[in-house]
Amino acid sequence: MNDRGQRFGKESHPAGRGSRTAGSGSRTAGGKSRAVGGKSRTEGRESYGTGRGSRAAGGKSRTEGRESYGTGRGSRAVGGKSRTDERRGSTGPFRRDNPGAPWQDVERETPDEERDVVAGRHPVLEALKTGRTINKLLVSEGAEGGSLNEVLARARENQIVVQRVPKAKLDVVAGKGHQGVAAYVSPQEYADLEDVIERKTNQEPLIVVLDEIADPHNLGAIIRTADAAGVQGVIIPKRRAVPLTTVVAKAAAGALEHVPVARVGNLVQILEQLKQHGYWIVGLDVAGQQSYTAVDYKGPVAIVIGAEGKGLTRLIRETCDYIVKLPMLGSLESLNASVATGVMLYEVIRQRH
Repeated sequence: MNDRGQRFGKESHPAGRGSRTAGSGSRTAGGKSRAVGGKSRTEGRESYGTGRGSRAAGGKSRTEGRESYGTGRGSRAVGGKSRTDERRGSTGPFRRDNPGAPWQDVERETPDEERDVVAGRHPVLEALKTGRTINKLLVSEGAEGGSLNEVLARARENQIVVQRVPKAKLDVVAGKGHQGVAAYVSPQEYADLEDVIERKTNQEPLIVVLDEIADPHNLGAIIRTADAAGVQGVIIPKRRAVPLTTVVAKAAAGALEHVPVARVGNLVQILEQLKQHGYWIVGLDVAGQQSYTAVDYKGPVAIVIGAEGKGLTRLIRETCDYIVKLPMLGSLESLNASVATGVMLYEVIRQRH
């Protein structure tokens, strides 16, 4: 059944921007009430993965005070002192679109050894000219002039994330011959959103949307499961999430060749676009109001999965049509993100077949 106003007939659930009465097929455009399952969810950040460690400063140990996602980054000895690779007092790496622009929060990185790197001004410029997929540019602090200006201009034109880093950071990432710039390149081309939506499979439309998944092994495992479940494609954000890397490709075990992955700037806007194409948005979160089996998954559906230990971000939760949960009977509150994705996708298959 493709009518968004009549799809979820099992029970009424207030979610996102308003309540829907499934039985009558009506949807009110009024208030934004949402039941959070009687369980408060802290919006504060939390730590998981290996994270950032303590930093020695003047003989004293002090924590960085921020959480880390996925594998995180440890400390690195520079000049006899331990220091993190990111700037202090920030929520993550930074970006400058132009020399006068303010710093902006961008995606957290996975370890450098898990990335493919092109280094040097001319190699990076040629990669940009030929249209090679670039996840991020690293530019040495203070580097400017010459061909670097064209590199930065082309990066802005293609909306590529640019991060200013200390020269010592580039030395570690790309060796001594980097000339002040290096590019993290993707092992696979990203797909356009429309290509994902229009892709035909042997079942009703089904898309997986990932909200700030930072572990490359999780992403690869999710892509592998998505292929097995006949998913049209996977959508990931540009920031605060792991991009496609060689580690992701290995974890996907060949599935990356068959499942298109779209990398987008604003997930909330993308979910709204999916709704316009007739998709119902079902988010998985520990604060869900109903069981994942209580929803009707027949018809176009997008399944939204959040990061481990964090769940769905607030705006994403408010945009979802339904928030569901998995039964957790033990001591832990959530499953590994890739395992949770598999449970959700095979419930969709069970209902459809």
